[in-house]
Amino acid sequence: MNAAVGSADGAVDEIGLDELTEGLRDFIRAEVMPRHKALGPHLSEFGPDGRFRPDVLEAYSQVRQASARAGYYTMLAPTEVGGGGLGFEALYRAWAAVFDTCGAEYWLGHQMISHWSRGPSHLLLQVDPEFRDMMLPDLAAGRKTSCFAMSEPDAGSDVWQMRTTAERADGGWVLNGVKQWSTNSPYADWGVTFAVTDQEAFRRKGNGLTGFIIDMRAPGVQVESVIAMFGHAGGDEGIISYSDVFVPDRQVIGQPGDGLRHAMSGVSMGRVYNSGRAVGLAKWALGKALAYAEVRSTFGKPIIENQAISFPLATSAMELHAAYTMGIDTARRLDRGEQLRREVSMMKAYSTEMAVRAIDHAVQVHGAMGFTNELSLSAAWQQMRRTCVADGSSEIMRTQIVKALRSRGIQF
Repeated sequence: MNAAVGSADGAVDEIGLDELTEGLRDFIRAEVMPRHKALGPHLSEFGPDGRFRPDVLEAYSQVRQASARAGYYTMLAPTEVGGGGLGFEALYRAWAAVFDTCGAEYWLGHQMISHWSRGPSHLLLQVDPEFRDMMLPDLAAGRKTSCFAMSEPDAGSDVWQMRTTAERADGGWVLNGVKQWSTNSPYADWGVTFAVTDQEAFRRKGNGLTGFIIDMRAPGVQVESVIAMFGHAGGDEGIISYSDVFVPDRQVIGQPGDGLRHAMSGVSMGRVYNSGRAVGLAKWALGKALAYAEVRSTFGKPIIENQAISFPLATSAMELHAAYTMGIDTARRLDRGEQLRREVSMMKAYSTEMAVRAIDHAVQVHGAMGFTNELSLSAAWQQMRRTCVADGSSEIMRTQIVKALRSRGIQF
């Protein structure tokens, strides 16, 4: 099977997906791991304000730009915005390879492929071409990034609780409101956000939302705080406030009042990404556990010979295989154009929950060592536990599955 890999200048090369994933692994060894070593050992990536340290941000930028030069960074973006135009199977396999190779240790590599919410995306096809052409070069080269702001303090899964509004003004719109859980918002140059522009349509749940691309340094835009989680000193999630922010018409995404369709258009990509991430981290953690169980001895024999150790690892291997097989099947069917809300929900819920269990087993196998920063297993567990909520919680996924079961029954 052949696929196209695009570079920042729009060049496209034909390459098989197996070769693609091997190339990604080579890039990690050549470009990511040395940069991690150059950062040196430190207790936290974060500064006193909760944001990434300047040297960490610079290393992230270097990885993105090196990846763009190698043709990997925008390979999943549409060809119309200078990307490689690769499909869902490439997306799934690429992210699985990145997280399997980097694990939670070499976290610089987690930015080597442009996530649709951080770099060039299909949403840019819906804005003024002149504005898009101004944005694209720095986004495609990894010099600048974006964020996606949909959730609010009282509006997460229930979008109809959104309170952010935008009102018509001469030549544009005036935006007011607050967004929360916006990944990369403390560091982004641009922000994709959504606001209520038609109150009547919104009240009857007939859309009424409009999408905007916001200059994150425009007057009235403020990242009020960085949301620190799991006991860390900082993070990459932020709370954004908009106070009378003027947004020119050229930065509207699509047609006013039709924003919900655009907001949901990246959902499948986000869920496929998180499923690939899950199988990658689970495989990485299982590999660590197996290697340790072979060399760690108690009572005169390797602990892998104890069923209390080996059987949970066998269970993790079975579940990992099931998740990967489900993911590949779903991605290939998405590439054929099938509508798979049920299957994507199954894949996302099963894969992320599987990864939490697999990493937890790996921690247990290592005993007290499993909790240390040195092994990064706790960081992997935290990532996956959070992902059971991100891009649609496990409960929302099950709601979608039950809805499909009630309307169509059990189908294969």
